[in-house]
Amino acid sequence: MDLFTTFSKVFSPKETAKPGVGRKKVTKPARHKQPAPADRQPALVAAQANAREIIIDAKDQALSIRHKAEEEMRRLRSELTQREQQLTRMEAHIEERQMLMQKQQEELEKDKKAVETSRRELQELKKKEVAKLEQISNLTKDKARQELLDELEKELREEMAKRIRDAEEKAKEEAEDKAREILVDAMRHGATDYVVEYTVSTVKLPDEEMKGRIIGKEGRNIRSFERATGVDVDLDETPGEVRLSNFDPIRREVAKVALTRLIADGRIQPSRIEEFVAKARREIERTIFEEGKKLCHAVKVYNLPKELVQMLGRFKYRFSYGQNMIAHTLEETKIGVALAHEAGANVDTVRLACLLHDIGKVVTEEEGSHVELGVKLLTRYQMPQSMIDCVAQHHEDVPISSVEAAIVYIADAISGSRPGARFEDYEEYVKRLQKLEELATAFPGVKEAYAIQAGREIRVIVSPEELSDSATEKLAHDLRKKIEKEMTYPGTVKVTVVREVRVTDVAK
Repeated sequence: MDLFTTFSKVFSPKETAKPGVGRKKVTKPARHKQPAPADRQPALVAAQANAREIIIDAKDQALSIRHKAEEEMRRLRSELTQREQQLTRMEAHIEERQMLMQKQQEELEKDKKAVETSRRELQELKKKEVAKLEQISNLTKDKARQELLDELEKELREEMAKRIRDAEEKAKEEAEDKAREILVDAMRHGATDYVVEYTVSTVKLPDEEMKGRIIGKEGRNIRSFERATGVDVDLDETPGEVRLSNFDPIRREVAKVALTRLIADGRIQPSRIEEFVAKARREIERTIFEEGKKLCHAVKVYNLPKELVQMLGRFKYRFSYGQNMIAHTLEETKIGVALAHEAGANVDTVRLACLLHDIGKVVTEEEGSHVELGVKLLTRYQMPQSMIDCVAQHHEDVPISSVEAAIVYIADAISGSRPGARFEDYEEYVKRLQKLEELATAFPGVKEAYAIQAGREIRVIVSPEELSDSATEKLAHDLRKKIEKEMTYPGTVKVTVVREVRVTDVAK
């Protein structure tokens, strides 16, 4: 039996109500109870004693719960009272703060009005002072401001000009050293192990009897050979050899190979001549293509049209003043690529332009300078315009318009103009330089003339009193025409005419 059940039984109205209090007494018929057996008497007594103990414990617990409830209620009342007191104090503090803030706001308003009043007074005073200053200096406010700004601008301009001059001088000093370093490094990278092959258009004869066999009956063999190869055969110039002459180096090479094999075979007759020439021509064409492919791969250029590769292979048999075109192209491309890396230019454009810059020299079907022919050929194959511009400008026939074009021009000049690059008789070289200077000094008004850059430029200094600016321009044009008409020279010659006026005075 749990405590609640026991508590309910103990305090139930049925057992606690007294007769006549709160209810009517119900009289029930008396029941005759049977006396409990004797063996159940001790158990009943124990149960009653246990019930009394339970009742007593329940009463104690109820009183304890009541006391705890009353204590909790008193504690809550005390806390509530304290909270009410705190709220009252906080309300009083807030009201006090509000009053203080209102007072401060009123003081700020007063200070603001005072500041506004002082500001107006200062403005009035400033206007009066400015008016006095204008009256004293005879200058308006705007004019005085403008004079101050002009003076400050003048000082700043002088300071800026001084700094610019210093920066320019420093940049020039550093630029010369850096440019020299870059050029030397580029030339070092341009070193090539390519062995220059000179095409010698002569064929050795085993004996003098071979000359007669080459000529043939009534000269039919030599006529067939010249007709098949397109070269002139000279048997009388030098004993023991045959000289082959033609403006086309490839034709000379085909004739040389064919004649060498005919001499070795011994059976020289028109039908054999045509057969050997055809075989030699096919072999040379294969050699030319392989040489062109080898040159392209050496400078890391791939996927060029086969026709352009074939034309580049002709460089093997093309020479410019003794400098083989393959050696020149390979060297120039290496120098140009090194310069492009240093200058931050487009390396691919420079590489391709250096490779193809002289391709017009092997175009024999049309007339014109090698620059014009090269530009026309590359345009036909739809090559990049930036590269074509570099080719068109590498001799300054067209003004240089890009960094890449300038690099191609410089690389070509380094490779072609350096000492030892091209074979030329020293006496003829000196004569050409002297001829250039003589042609320039022959014009009226010319004070001095100097051939520079290995004869690629003539620098002319004229008297400013005798020639005007327009006359100076005409002099450059006339001198260029005269050089083209009267001289033979490699590449191009740049004409530079300098007219300088200097005015000097001495402060005493």
